[in-house]
Amino acid sequence: MEETLLIGYGFAIIIGLIMGLLGGGGSILTVPVFVYLLGFDEVTSTAYSLFVIGVTSTVGASRNVLSKNVDFKSALAFGLPSFLTIYLTRRYLVPEIPVEIFTIGDDVFTRKTLMLLFFSVLLILAAVPMIKKRKFKSSTDPEESFPYVKITLQGAVIGLLAGIVGAGGGFLILPALVLLSKLPMKKAVGTTLFIIAFNSLIGFSGDVQNIEIDWKFLLPFTAFSICGILLGVYFSKFIEGPKLKRSFGFFVLVMAAYIISKELIL
Repeated sequence: MEETLLIGYGFAIIIGLIMGLLGGGGSILTVPVFVYLLGFDEVTSTAYSLFVIGVTSTVGASRNVLSKNVDFKSALAFGLPSFLTIYLTRRYLVPEIPVEIFTIGDDVFTRKTLMLLFFSVLLILAAVPMIKKRKFKSSTDPEESFPYVKITLQGAVIGLLAGIVGAGGGFLILPALVLLSKLPMKKAVGTTLFIIAFNSLIGFSGDVQNIEIDWKFLLPFTAFSICGILLGVYFSKFIEGPKLKRSFGFFVLVMAAYIISKELIL
């Protein structure tokens, strides 16, 4: 058990490292590590993921606030509905999903399978733009009005999705901010980290009343993740981002394939 725990702490550093290098993507590893390596159930795993990602993102977000790379108007318009739906999802929706959903013969389709398969679908959606090297271009037309309605609706939907899978939702938030809020990429990344930090921690607050938190495990794990993001921020100055993101995209696809095969075949 101690060896497994040490491996888990090693992954915590890697999770933070990924976030520091790419500005997000940590939840792609946190949920599988908690479920398959450390043996937590699906609800606890997604809750712990939200806490780790939330606290670690706060470190990255604070740097962007100090560097004035956060657009607070977009963060509020997008973040407030997202904060609300992720809290309601974790507080009321997830606990109501039955442990056993349906049975086919001797096979039982469980809540764990549902949540992890849904998580895998979002992983695939995240991986495709990374691999294709898709670039989101913002408009600089001063005549365009700020699309409050579109941003509010998209924020609410992303909060729902993030709440179900225990992710910050950064890979969905970033393109939305660039395309809808017309933010330049650097400010969009900073604003995304800011939203992820609050999204994750507010979502986790909805779990505190439903599950028992093992703080003796969770706090050290989070501390290792924070060490990782500080290393990632440092090494990001020397590593070419686009190539790293494309390689990570292929890794995400492999992770999604593993989860699907584990839940449906193995």
